[in-house]
Amino acid sequence: MSLNTSHIRCFLLLSTVVVAATAAFSQEGVIVNTYTHGEGYNFTTYDDDDYSIAISGFVQPSYERKFYTDHDFDEPAQRFRMRRLRLRYTGRAAQERIIWRLQGEFSGNLEGDATIARFLTDAWVGYRLNRRWMLRAGQKNTPTDNRQLLIRSHSLQLVERSRITGAFSTIREFGMFLDGTVPMGRGMYMRPSVVVTNGDGPNAFDADFGGLKYGGRLDFLPFGLFTNLGQFHEMDMMREQVPRLVFGVTYSYNQGVSSRRGRESGSILYLNDANEFSLPDFEKIGADFLFKYRGFSALGEFVTTRAYVPSDITQRIRNDGSITGTFPVGDTDDMVNYVKGRMMLGTGIMVQAGYLFKNRFSVDARYTNLDADAHSFLNNGTFYNRPNYYTFGVAQHFGKFYGAKIQASMTFVDVNPGSNDINGAGNPMTGNEWIFRFITSIAF
Repeated sequence: MSLNTSHIRCFLLLSTVVVAATAAFSQEGVIVNTYTHGEGYNFTTYDDDDYSIAISGFVQPSYERKFYTDHDFDEPAQRFRMRRLRLRYTGRAAQERIIWRLQGEFSGNLEGDATIARFLTDAWVGYRLNRRWMLRAGQKNTPTDNRQLLIRSHSLQLVERSRITGAFSTIREFGMFLDGTVPMGRGMYMRPSVVVTNGDGPNAFDADFGGLKYGGRLDFLPFGLFTNLGQFHEMDMMREQVPRLVFGVTYSYNQGVSSRRGRESGSILYLNDANEFSLPDFEKIGADFLFKYRGFSALGEFVTTRAYVPSDITQRIRNDGSITGTFPVGDTDDMVNYVKGRMMLGTGIMVQAGYLFKNRFSVDARYTNLDADAHSFLNNGTFYNRPNYYTFGVAQHFGKFYGAKIQASMTFVDVNPGSNDINGAGNPMTGNEWIFRFITSIAF
């Protein structure tokens, strides 16, 4: 891993802003109120406890090795990298009515271009309307993604999230987020969320194409709330003494996407006869659940997507900036299916389960299926065209709050005909893949 000068400057700026904000809390200064290994430091003011800042972070060096059953690939592909290196600041003020968060990623391994625009992962300010509802504005993970994107990266059950995340999720978005916790009686709760974002994933620093994205999530907890925010951690680290279950449904509609799934702005553009931008809409529907009881945990996800292509598209902008009026699909010119073929369209299903022993050693397994539409980028032979993933993993935790752990997993990938080796410059392959992953996670 190497940190470029932009990362260093951003780190210094972020730290300076937070230190200045902390000093402004009180003329009397601040004290360390609490520290929990894996959950970070919590600072409060000397004169009262009306203002606080929590500082946490984690580092995850990793190793990955890919094997092929195709005998034409004798050499396995491997890589060492700093998978994640994050620092998070969370502030609370005015009796916790105002909450803000800044989080930076220093590994350079974020989705998309690892530039200054991608350095700041979370940057939002929230206002607690009352005990049950909070409104946030800024950049954060979105509840319209699959449930694994609501889980912090250092508390995942397996080394990596499932392939559904890479195929259909936007990871983070910029906009307005309204979240609530509503008691339903008899220990039951509903957790609704409403989201309006820019539709381009993170904050767009350049031109912002297309319209807004509207969506929401509705979670139902029939057996009460999880212990210690366990709804946002995969393993049953707290060993729930009564069954805990959350079931959720999600929906989002993105007006005018200019990328494969609405994760960035301007990477795929189309025009009409008047040389005006004309972009497809992108719809996503999902359902998921998380269950925990006495060390056992199970997680399931379902996602399906659909595109609505405008009939007035007559031109497309190539990667080099040139414009053409052709839309080749096989031996034909088919505008609608060409547009769909560049988007992430299809259905994903994932189910995983695991057991955490009292010595904090866990065994876990996962199955993921991607069912691509006839015209979809999920059929791309280099990056996708792999319908089934079977993963088995083990992990050893060294603390109760994800402070330190080591994990390893092995994944068998079922590869469809017509696929290529992503690590071998796109060479055709006829066999399947095995992927071994190892990661160490240390949080403070």
